[in-house]
Parts: sequence; structure tokens; C-alpha cells
Amino acid sequence: MEVAVDSQDHIKAIAEEVLKQFEKTASVARAKLNEPLGLTPAALAGINTLTSGATLGHLQRIDGENRSSYSILAQEPAIARVVAEDESGQRHTYYFCRADQGMVDIGVISYRAPIGRLAALPIGEEFRLPNGRELYVLERSQLRPTATAGNWDSQNTVFEAERIGPVTIESLQALLTELAGEDVSADLLERLLAEEALKANVVEGVRRTVITKMGLRDQPVLDQYQDEIFRLSLANRLMILGPPGTGKTTTLIRRLGQKLDTTFLDEDERQLVEQLSAAGGVAHADSWLMFTPTELLKQYLKEAFAREGVAASDQRIRTWDNFRRELARQTFGVLRTGAGGGIFVLKEDLESLGPQALQQPIPWYQDFDAWQRGAYLQELRDASAALAASTSADAVALGERLSKPLKTAGAETLATTFSALAAEVPRVQTLVAGLKKDTDEKIRRTLTLQVNRKKDFLDELAKFIDTLQETLAADADDPDDPDAEDEDDDTGPQTGRHAAVRAYERALRAQARSAAARRKLNKASRNARIIHWIGDRTLSDADRETVGASLLIQSSVRRFVNPAKRYIDGIPKRYRAFRRLRQSEERWYAKARFEARDIHPLELDLILLALLRSGGELLDRAGIQRNIEDPVWSSLKPFLDLRRHQVLVDEATDFSPLQLACMGGLGHPTLRSFFACGDFNQRLTTWGTRSIDDLKWVFPDVEVKEVTVSYRQSRQLNELARAMIQVTGGSEQLATLPEHVDSEGVAPALLEAATGASTIAWLAGRIREIEQFVRRLPSIAIFVNTEAEVAAVAAALDAALAEDNIQVVACHEGQTVGQESNIRVFDVRHIKGLEFEAVFFIGIDRLADLHPDLFDKYLYVGTTRAATYLGVTCDGLLPPAIEELRPRFGRDWRTLGTIA
Repeated sequence: MEVAVDSQDHIKAIAEEVLKQFEKTASVARAKLNEPLGLTPAALAGINTLTSGATLGHLQRIDGENRSSYSILAQEPAIARVVAEDESGQRHTYYFCRADQGMVDIGVISYRAPIGRLAALPIGEEFRLPNGRELYVLERSQLRPTATAGNWDSQNTVFEAERIGPVTIESLQALLTELAGEDVSADLLERLLAEEALKANVVEGVRRTVITKMGLRDQPVLDQYQDEIFRLSLANRLMILGPPGTGKTTTLIRRLGQKLDTTFLDEDERQLVEQLSAAGGVAHADSWLMFTPTELLKQYLKEAFAREGVAASDQRIRTWDNFRRELARQTFGVLRTGAGGGIFVLKEDLESLGPQALQQPIPWYQDFDAWQRGAYLQELRDASAALAASTSADAVALGERLSKPLKTAGAETLATTFSALAAEVPRVQTLVAGLKKDTDEKIRRTLTLQVNRKKDFLDELAKFIDTLQETLAADADDPDDPDAEDEDDDTGPQTGRHAAVRAYERALRAQARSAAARRKLNKASRNARIIHWIGDRTLSDADRETVGASLLIQSSVRRFVNPAKRYIDGIPKRYRAFRRLRQSEERWYAKARFEARDIHPLELDLILLALLRSGGELLDRAGIQRNIEDPVWSSLKPFLDLRRHQVLVDEATDFSPLQLACMGGLGHPTLRSFFACGDFNQRLTTWGTRSIDDLKWVFPDVEVKEVTVSYRQSRQLNELARAMIQVTGGSEQLATLPEHVDSEGVAPALLEAATGASTIAWLAGRIREIEQFVRRLPSIAIFVNTEAEVAAVAAALDAALAEDNIQVVACHEGQTVGQESNIRVFDVRHIKGLEFEAVFFIGIDRLADLHPDLFDKYLYVGTTRAATYLGVTCDGLLPPAIEELRPRFGRDWRTLGTIA
């Protein structure tokens, strides 16, 4: 590019100014880091260190944030420079940094501040400051600071002004050297060489950078549209949709970084999060959760957060698989644990679901939720009717009182119903206590009689119970016994005399209840086996009749001791009954038999969503949340503890609507902050979210934003991706390439009728070509169809490239290994979220056979991981679904000829 003399002078002046600003900013930041802690108890006059722990903690947090910002500024003094003009014609120069706190006194401002939007606006755009003053963007530079041997530089700086550029300057230091070296007295050869060096260093347009490391692309400054989205109010439910490479994840990360700092919230939001933090005891900076589909992507997200100065621990960034298991085991007790409790065992490969449930998860959930709500209300109505029909005057009176709010109760008014029933709890507890005392005395008297008759009775029973522990099926107790859950929690010792006493009393109660209800115990159950062993050492016929009748009344009354807790705790058991019913009706579930205790992960999602929505529905009533410490509502505290100020989801379309709804249910309803990003064309799960309607079901008020400018791919690969969407029937692809960017690349390469040896030889040849073109080995990924192929392909290709000193490593289960210069081989299941300079697919015709429902998605996602080079092999020929794309492929990157 020919740079005019006046433009050269202007760019030179800017380069000198930028590098001086880098040195000044970094020097001040380093000096600040070397100072002792500035905010200590000594800084406050007369502070009481015994009673001001919160104040001291706040000071320490501020000091930590300051030092974190100084550390970032010392390494990266600025990421953008903007010159803007106000209404009076006065020009102002602004430097923006990535740190959450800049150093305004030396002219560096945080990009997160409202004025940081200047860095994203194109030349000529207007920006209104909070004070009403208007600014017009005249010049903009995107900076990438580097320091070598103590000298600051900015590499691949993009500069544009009203009559200049955009231009990419490979090195500001080199530019200054080249311009300083111009000498009219120099001989022609030296002048020609200097002119060539200047042309190589300053190129027209924006240069696409080669991807040299595996990870998420660093985009310090967002574009105009991404910037607008990330600055939207905290109290928004947002979904960003867009093709690969459009910066969706980067926008998500940038938004979280800004919203965690209360400095950048508006006054109302700041007061609200401070109130919520004070009430919940969790600082706003720690009150967030982000979900991602894979462990591999999770690790690179953590690196990206670190660049933004956001501490992202494993407790903040989670995969749904791990979080779901933890929630179901530790919080809600749905899954069994070694310590007892829970009714289900999670089986990843359980074939329990029919295609209807997989394809229509929302109607499936709605069917269950309506059924289980109705079943619980009917249970309460039956219980109140049983009390009203009993022979106990006290029970009759209570039953009549309880039946009144139940007459008008509906599935949508459970919170109102529970609040009305709560007023009757004192009467309920009084009646239960009196009845229980009588039955407990009769049972304990019978046990005492047996021990008096035979001193070692409990020891013998304990030995028998030990045999049951080993031989009895885990769910051999009758799961349909409506009264079994009324027993006290069995949290004591599992062996010994105490366990024998509990087992004896439970068995006698079960026997008496069954007799009074005119039903038989399940012969395979634990209680039935204990009764068989006990024989005639049980209640007398008269006592059994009296105790049984009383226990049935107690069972009815207990349903009202804590209706909300019973409702929530009973959801998993009601699901088991629902599943059994619907399976018999051949709806939602496979016909094949499976263990009642086993559950598929997607079934667990359904249960968790019912729990989260039910708990949230109750907590959203001000009166309930205000009285959360009352015993009648205290069981809802775990739901309150789960709530976070911000919930974010990456690759949202890989998650089902039920999973997204679970994640959304973890957000605080007062803040309403939910932020997700994804692309329907990149959905790699059969159960993933398929449409905006699915998203609207999760949150009817979700605002969908689309980003369309793809910064990753060359023109050839972008056109291939668009064509792939068209031939496979995907969602309309709106991806466009950015203006002024050199997006020319090469056609993708194809090898058909490939054997194992010829595939490896072809791969090695293409990799050597890439290194020759780029002059270094960029980031390269190879995708195979199964985990079993990873090691074999890696070993063979490593041997083929040994003389080139290129190392190929196997990344089992998507784990990253080796050095950045290594070529990596992955199972195709782990392709999500990352980008590489070159990508190879091995055996895509076999991929089509292995994953007919998702083949097009895998191919599209894999294709869009590559920035410039894409290689594809087939054992036979291109799959028929993409046959018409053949003319877009070449044989290699030397000949550049297309395949006819």
C-alpha cells in the first residue's frame, strides 16, 4: 500500500504517542503494585476491628480489585485509542484498557465504562455522554500491546480515520524505525528496500491473523453490535443467535465481566444487588453461574475469563452433566447416595425414553407437571375426606376445616392453598402428637414384652437385618405404600440393637396399617420379611386393630403437617408413578422393561425442573419468603440458596428446553438476569433446543439478538458453510464477512476412496503444505468418528511427520495435551466452541452412517472450526446429502484445482 506523506507523518505521530502511553501506563501500574497495601485498618481513624469485619472485608476486596487492575495494566496498558470531537470542535483523545479500573489521571479508561463504547463505534458515529455532551468519532486504533526486552510495541494495530484506512500496521516499532531510516541521500538500493519494508509492515484493510494456539479467539474490542448487547441492562433475559465466529461467546464473557462490577451498574441495579447480597450473604461478584456443554470448552472459557480479570472457579463455570448430578444427589435427594436417601440410580445409557419424549420434551414435561400437581391435590382431598369420615370427633372437625381451602384449589394455585393450610398446622400437630403417643406406647410395650421373654431377641433380629442388607433389592419396599413415607427418617445406625428396634417398630406399624386398610404387605418388601421372621411376637389382634385405625388417621393428618415440604419431597416418587402409568399407556416411554429405580439423564432433568419451578413458585410469594425461617416454609431454603444474580449459558442450543429452564430457574427472579448464546445449526444433541419458540417457552420475555458478522473464516469456507446449510435444510444462514478484511483463502481439499495408509499420507502432505504457506505450523485439529480411532490415527500420523519434527498427540475424551505447536486428534464429539487454522475430517461417509440424525450438524460445526484450511476424507465417496458440494473442493492446496 502506498502511504501518502501526510498520512505517514500522522501515523508516525500516533505510533510515537501510543508507545509513550504504553510505557507511562505500565510504569505507573508497576509502581502501584510495588506499593504496600493501601486500604488497611490503619487507613480508617478509630475503626473497631472487633466489630467491623464487613467493613474490613470490603476494603480488602477493593484493594484486591485495584491490584488486579494494576497487574493487567502493567502487561496490557491499552487496547484501543479513540479521537473524538465535541460540539465546540475540541478534540479529545481517549485510551481504553481491559482492566475493570483504569487510571483516568493519566488518560486510561476502562473499556467497561459507558464511554468505552467509543472504541466500538465506526468513524463518523455520534456518541452521547451521560452529561448530554455529544462526541463524534474521528479516529480509532485497535491496539495489541507487546513488550520485548523492555521495549513496548503494538502488533497488528488497526488504524482508521476519516481519510485514512483502515490499515493494519504489523509493528509500530518497525514503522517508526522504517520512517526514521528514510534518507534522500541514501543510494537507490537502500531506498527501495526501505520502501518495500514499509509496504510489508503497513497493509490496506484489516489483516486476518493466523490462529497459532488452540482456544477461544481473543477479541479485546467488540464490534458495534456486540458492544451494544454487552452493555444492555443487567435486568435482561437475552439470547444471542449467530453463526460460528461471530463473537457470541466473547460478548457473553465481556458482559459478565462488566456486570460483576457494581461500578458499571445503574443506580437502581446497584441498590438492588446490594440488598440481595445483604439478604443472601453472597457478594454480587460471586453470585453467578455459567453452563457449558463440555469440559474441554469449560477449560478454555476459564482462560478467556482470566484475560478479562474475572476469577472463574470450577464452582462458577459448570457442565450441566456435573451440576445436575450434584443437584440431584446433594440438594434434592433424588439420586441415591452411600449415606442413604434418594430413590433413583442415574444410568446414562438407559433405554427408557421413547422418540416422542426426545422430540417433544416440552409437552412431556407439561403432561407430568399437570399430572403430579393434580395427583397431590387429590391426595390432600382424599386425606381431608378420610378425616371427616373417621370415628374421631377431633379428626372429623379438622377434616372439615381442611377441606374448605381444597374445594377451590387448582394446579395453578398451590401457593395460595398451602398458605391457607398453614394456618391449620398447630391443630394438625396437636392431633398427630396425641395419636402418635398412644400408638408408640402400644408398640413399645409389645417390644418390651418380647425382650423380657428373650434377652437376646434384639441381637437375633439385628443379625437377620444384616442378612437383608446384603440380599434385599434396594427398592424392595413397596413403592406404592402411601404411608411408608410418613415414617421417621431412618438416619440412625444401620446395624445393631438400635437398628433392630427401629426395624421392629416400622414393621409392626406397616402390618397394622395394612390390616386396617384391608390390604396385604408386599411379600418381597423388607417389612414383610421382618414380619415373617417375627412370627407371633407382634401386636395382639385387638391392639393391631386399634393401632392400625389410629395410624390410618395419622397418615391422613400428616399430609397437612407441612404440605409444601411434602409436595416438594414427593415429586420424585410421583414421577415414578407417572412413568409407570404412561408406559402402560405406551406414551413417552419405551415398551421394554427396566428397573423402577433406574433413570435416564433427561428424565432427571424433568424432575429437577418440576422441583425448581415448584419451589420458585412458592418462594415468589412475598409472605412465604418473608417467613422462610418458619418450620412450615423452611424446607424451601435450599431453593433460595441456589439462586444467583446472573445465569449464563454458552452453546445453549446443545441443551434441551428443560435443561435451559432448569438453568433459568437458578436465576434470581427480582433481577431477571439470564444471558445465553448459540446457533440452531450447531445443535449437536438430538434433544437440543430447536427453535425460538422453545426459548420463548423457557422465558416468554426473552429478547433474541442476532449477530451476523463472522470474523473467523475465509471467503471460501464461509461460502461452503452457507451452501452446506442450504443443501442439508438447516436454519437460514445470514453470516457475512467483515468489511475491509482480507478474507481470501483456499478451497477445501477432498480425498475419496481413501485407505488407512493413503489417508495418513494425504494428511501428512496437506500439513506440510500448510506449514510452507504460513511459514510456521498453525493450530491444526483432526477429527475422527469414534474415541477408538483417536490413538491409532495420532500414532500413524505422528510417524509419518517424524522427519518434519511435527508431533501429533491423541486427545482422549477431548482433553487437551501437549504443546501449542502439536497437531491434535479428537473424537468428533468434542468439536464444539474452539477454532483452528486448519481442520481435517476423517471418513465423513462413515460419520453419516454413524450419526444419520446429526451428520449435517457435525459436518457444519467441524467445517466452521477452520479459519482457512479444511480437509475432508471419505472411505468411499461424498455422502449423497452433500454430493452437490463437490465442485467447491480441490484435491490439495498446491494445484488449487476443483474436483469435477
